[in-house]
Amino acid sequence: MNNKLELSENLHEEIKEYCSRGDVLAEARQFKEAIGAYNGAWKLIPEPKNHWEAATWVLAAIADAAFLGGFLKSAREAIEYAMTCPGSIGNPFMHLRFGQILLDLGERDRAADELMRAYMGAGAEIFERDDPKYLAFLKTRATL
Repeated sequence: MNNKLELSENLHEEIKEYCSRGDVLAEARQFKEAIGAYNGAWKLIPEPKNHWEAATWVLAAIADAAFLGGFLKSAREAIEYAMTCPGSIGNPFMHLRFGQILLDLGERDRAADELMRAYMGAGAEIFERDDPKYLAFLKTRATL
């Protein structure tokens, strides 16, 4: 039995348009504005939001833009809720961002757990685009 929910094509396209705008803004390092665009997509997702795959990638985008913009509280709220959505657990990028957010908030034990999940899922390569402090921290907690 397939329990996967699918959005209507029109709704899916509208959500993707908001996300595309957010991606352009994030690429331009306009993180606050990007979050606003992603929030437009978030508002379109039907309740219960965490039953939809679209919620996973919209929240991942919000968490990413918030993290990169230094809005750690917002990043944490988005990533924690994202982890209740389809396909989040086991997604190396989601675990990476969650671990980075937690480390930056001083939650070293939980950060180590999430960063190890990212490492196990994608190897050291997943850390290459970010500050080397995250992989260096993980190396203090595990033999890699």
